[in-house]
Formats: sequence, structure tokens, C-alpha cells
Amino acid sequence: MKKILLLFIFIFNFENSYADNKIAYIDIDYILNNSIAGQSISKHIQRTKEKKNNELKLIEKQLADKENDIIKKKNIIEKNEFEKKVNILKGEIKKYRNKKLLFKEEIDKEKIKYTKVLLKTLNPIISKYLEDNSITIVFPKKSIITAKKNLDITNSIMQLLNSQLSKIDF
Repeated sequence: MKKILLLFIFIFNFENSYADNKIAYIDIDYILNNSIAGQSISKHIQRTKEKKNNELKLIEKQLADKENDIIKKKNIIEKNEFEKKVNILKGEIKKYRNKKLLFKEEIDKEKIKYTKVLLKTLNPIISKYLEDNSITIVFPKKSIITAKKNLDITNSIMQLLNSQLSKIDF
């Protein structure tokens, strides 16, 4: 009987000790994609991709034209000359593919770089918000199955971020 009574007291005290702790959740992806700075990063990356893709399409067209030219001359030129031109074209295609792969890696690095800048600004904002609002713990929204909407601090944090960081220097 004493053990049951002690267990009951322990559970009751345990629940009360955590009752005043406030929790919240935040959608970081939403902030990264929809904040002013996040949207400027997305637009910058998109412009860079479009510019580079136009360059790559031009190179691709030139390679296709060279291939068609070689195919047209297949029966006219000697076999050795034809094979030489095909090997040169294969080398150019390999360079093109490497250039395309390098560009993709550069874009990924650039996106990570600017996202880190945004997160460096965002972390102190979240910390100060937690301190000001006596929030004990914040969970990422993607880890939550269901929760009350009033525990979501995403919009408040995004407003603070927008007021502090409206532009990222590229």
C-alpha cells in the first residue's frame, strides 16, 4: 500500500513539475521558402539556373549540329577521318556533361551557402522569441503528427525575420 501511495505522489509531482512548461512548433521549411530573404534566395538561384541553362542549351545545339554534320559526311569522308571526328565529338560531349554536372554542384553549394546565412540570422531570432515568451521547447513541424494551431509560432518568427533581414547580398 505504501508503494502505491508513493508511486501516486511521485506521478502527481512529476506531472505538476512540467505543467508550467510551454511548448511550441515551427515550420522552418515554410520560413525558408516564404520569408522575404528566402524568396530572394530562390529568385537568385532560379535566375542563375536559367542563365546557365540557356548557355548549356546553346552548347547542346552546337553539339547536335556537329553530330548531324558528321553523320551527313559519313559516306563522303574516309573511315579514319570519320572516326577521328566522332572521337572529337565524344570528347566535346564528355566536356559538356562535366560542365553540366559542375554547374549543378555549384548551384547546390550556392543554395546551401545562402540558406546558412538565413539560418544564422534566424537562430537568434528564435532564441529571443522563446525567451521573451517563456517557451521551454520548440519542435519542428514535420515531426509533429497533430497539435493545436495556437502552438505554431511560424508566422510570428517569419515576421521578426522579415523585419530584420529583408535582403541578402549576392
